[in-house]
Amino acid sequence: MPPTLADRVRRILEAIRHIESALAGLEYQQFTGDLFLRLAIERLLVIISEASRKIPADIKAEQADIAWQKMADLGNRLRHAYHQTEPEILWGIAHEDLAPLKRFVERIIHDESKR
Repeated sequence: MPPTLADRVRRILEAIRHIESALAGLEYQQFTGDLFLRLAIERLLVIISEASRKIPADIKAEQADIAWQKMADLGNRLRHAYHQTEPEILWGIAHEDLAPLKRFVERIIHDESKR
């Protein structure tokens, strides 16, 4: 059975929480100096990207301030242009772009639990 919307948003939330945990208390220099940490963050962002692709357009439209296409594009870049990944972009996404997405998926999970 294919994943449901609830499955996908839970995976997004789980990946965001892992990113937050992995980067908690770290400075940028620590992040850039740790190859395995960067690779883990990349993988978690690929999971977020892939899961977000399957969220229906009408639900995405509820949160138009999230850059859904950029999220999809990031996944493609991480999968296919992995040799060009720039740590400062990953750091910026983790510290600036994930918060609105986290709030959105938490709201969806909360709304789904009421049904």
